[in-house]
Amino acid sequence: MNPVDHTRELAGLLQLLRRAREAESAAQLGFIMVNETRQLLDYRQAALWHEGPHGHVGALSGLVELDPTAPYLQWLDRLFSHLRQQDGGPCRQLGAADVPPALADEWATWLPAHALWLRLDGAGALLLAHEQGWGEYELKLAAELAHGYSHAWRQFAPRHNWRDRVRSWLAVGRHRRRVLLLVVVLACLPIRLSVLARAEVVPQNPRLLRAPVTGVIADVRVQPNQRVAQGTALFSLDATALSGQFELASRERDAAQESFRASAQLAVTDDKARQAMAQEHARMEEKTITADYTGRELQRLHVAAPAAGVVVFSDRSDWLGRAVTAGEKVMTLADPARVELTAWLPAGEAIAIEPGSDITLYPNAAPTESYDAEVSRVAYRAEVSEGGQLAYRLQARFKSGEKPRLGQMGTARVYGDWVPMCYYLLRRPLTAARQWLGW
Repeated sequence: MNPVDHTRELAGLLQLLRRAREAESAAQLGFIMVNETRQLLDYRQAALWHEGPHGHVGALSGLVELDPTAPYLQWLDRLFSHLRQQDGGPCRQLGAADVPPALADEWATWLPAHALWLRLDGAGALLLAHEQGWGEYELKLAAELAHGYSHAWRQFAPRHNWRDRVRSWLAVGRHRRRVLLLVVVLACLPIRLSVLARAEVVPQNPRLLRAPVTGVIADVRVQPNQRVAQGTALFSLDATALSGQFELASRERDAAQESFRASAQLAVTDDKARQAMAQEHARMEEKTITADYTGRELQRLHVAAPAAGVVVFSDRSDWLGRAVTAGEKVMTLADPARVELTAWLPAGEAIAIEPGSDITLYPNAAPTESYDAEVSRVAYRAEVSEGGQLAYRLQARFKSGEKPRLGQMGTARVYGDWVPMCYYLLRRPLTAARQWLGW
């Protein structure tokens, strides 16, 4: 074939592609495919097949109206249904030997010996039949033509809704069915519902060391997290004001005692002095009680450890010179061998947690370690935690084995009930959608 013939055929290809792009309807485009393609490729018969859930022959060369009950169209439907399942590329030649015997027996009745199969992406396929085969150059032109026809057909392709897409996935091919079955099985697979929460290792049943009286802390004699024995001096309050009160009360008590002795001596000989003695005795008892109470309050200014353990508080400089009221917490005395876990479950991610639920601590300072615990208490009401977020407080007991160090911070995974995987994956999106839609 000389270059002039190549130029003529390329011009014919461009003209056909332009005619296809200018088609005003799917029927007009189908007519161009089965009838005007003869300008580029030689054939005797042509058939256009529309792809879809109910594939069918859409156009035949030389015919305007089609009869679906005709034997020729029924045979073509079976042929196209077989060919579309074969992976032979966008353009290939075939004959009676390339189809099952049930189709090959009637091939000579309906088609010439050679056929050209052109796959049209998104549309279906175009079948050209001729007594003689096509050369390599003609096959290249046919492949390019099929690509152009596919592009032109997209503007008339039906818009499938989600029901049609689901139906096509279920109806076409065993592989798709297997994939869908696998997706359904995975969606129903049970998985443990869990959420993450901020957690801290805290002492179990700690002793709170409070300010005994209202005053100013004058001295802190221990360091934070220091281990102390029973009776160790911890802190003391300023005794200036109370010492003055005790000194005054002691002098008033001594004066009352002296006045009572004088009245007792006079009462031996004087009846009036005997009456005054009773008043002096009551006054002496009053001053004695005041002095004793002030003395006991003075002794309470010095706080000692009621038991052995570790004192937990902030820096010493934060407490020196600080004014406190009676009953205000200053320190905590904890046993480092008896610890538990406190977790703050965000209110926005709260799940059904009951005493006995599992919880696992992942310390921040030890990324390779984890500690299992069991929920013992769940707060019924959310409270404001650090960071200004509402959270439910959880208390958990560590299970047997090594326990974490007191004061460790980390992330806790709280486990709930078993739920399907689809619920586990869609729980947060559904919650956000419900809040936004106001269900």
